[in-house]
Amino acid sequence: MKHVLTIAGSDSCGGAGIQADLKTFSAHGVFGMSVITAVTAQNTCGVFGVQDIEAPMVKKQLEVIFEDIEVHAIKIGMVSKIETIEAIAGVLKKHRQIPMVLDPVMVSKSGFDLLDPKAKEALIKHLLPLATIVTPNLPEAEVILGDKISNLDDMKKAAIKIHDLGPKYVLMKGGHLEDDLATDLFYDGQNWHEFSSKRFATKNTHGTGCTLSASICSNIARGLKPEKALEASKIYVTKAIEASFDLGKGCGPVHHFHKFYPAWGQEHDL
Repeated sequence: MKHVLTIAGSDSCGGAGIQADLKTFSAHGVFGMSVITAVTAQNTCGVFGVQDIEAPMVKKQLEVIFEDIEVHAIKIGMVSKIETIEAIAGVLKKHRQIPMVLDPVMVSKSGFDLLDPKAKEALIKHLLPLATIVTPNLPEAEVILGDKISNLDDMKKAAIKIHDLGPKYVLMKGGHLEDDLATDLFYDGQNWHEFSSKRFATKNTHGTGCTLSASICSNIARGLKPEKALEASKIYVTKAIEASFDLGKGCGPVHHFHKFYPAWGQEHDL
């Protein structure tokens, strides 16, 4: 069994962050481990507070994993402070042979800042160059570049600029465009690949970005090449959204285990 590590924040309602990553790892048949960077107070209606784990503790979590366990792939999610980013990068620079998927989490669906604005440059400087694949959605790409992204041509221009910042591959997630299809663009520095899926009339998309990047990380750990890993992950997440369900009063989660059982109350065969 492959061993996959997520470095991210905790979501107290279980739909995103560490919890979504570990569920996704399990659904893909890999063993999940976690380094927690922050604890959030959130539910399906939004994020109401964040407490960061001190950088030395984040660093220690990483170090003891690497001292004991072989890590086959790494996913990086919420890293909100400059000190945290520098601590993580300092450790990961010693393990550059391990594939790393960077999901640049910046703002929650409810508008809560999950990345200190002052830490943006640290993320660009220290983590982007370490990433095998970076997976920004359009608002995140706009924050990284300071550019407005309104269509597929803008997405391509943004992907090229982000690629120039150091990652080996860029996956631009197009879910925020108002198109009939949800189209993601994959750029390897020379070639383009499009991954499109139909949209579903549901508010229950909590954790979509975390789940996609964790799925990509899992598939790479299992030996799939990046393009094939992305293709398989797009299918997995699309089905997870289709099988999403109500939880609480706000945006419910995607269904991480749709391959194994239907969500409670769903009668159709998944």
